[in-house]
Amino acid sequence: MAENRTGNQSHTTSTVTTRNSAPRDQRGGGGNFRDRDEPTLITSKILFGEKPLNPDLFNNVARQIAEVIANPRTRKHNKSTQIRKFYDELCSWETKVNQDAEKADTYFAECLPFILMLNAKAAYAKGRDLVDANFAKLIGDCLKQVKDRETLRICKLFFEAFLGFYKELEDK
Repeated sequence: MAENRTGNQSHTTSTVTTRNSAPRDQRGGGGNFRDRDEPTLITSKILFGEKPLNPDLFNNVARQIAEVIANPRTRKHNKSTQIRKFYDELCSWETKVNQDAEKADTYFAECLPFILMLNAKAAYAKGRDLVDANFAKLIGDCLKQVKDRETLRICKLFFEAFLGFYKELEDK
């Protein structure tokens, strides 16, 4: 049926499908969507700058974080191989920063922007559904506390403890 192009343009006789005609919950934008990945992780007990260091940081705190991130409802996310990539990169930066003790503080300052780039990598992995919002929050909240070589070392050790507990929980 042909459409009359002259006269009333607001009246059409055919249905037009556009890129934005998907149901509202499948498009971006505001509103509450049931599939939105919002972090539920509480990271307030992860403190790298405390003196003395919390004795539970690498034990109970790391285990609690692993339990949240290993939640069975996030099985399609947070595979240990993906998480291991983040740990490996953190280890690599920590090793690079501490290679030369005389220049370590200067070198740390030069490397910090690249260390913090792990946030962008976590966001990318989250965007590709390789990790969930809780893992991206964990990376972000840990990296916020990396201010010097010592906090970088503690961050790496915390991540190592978390990864050990995570691997145990993932296999169950």
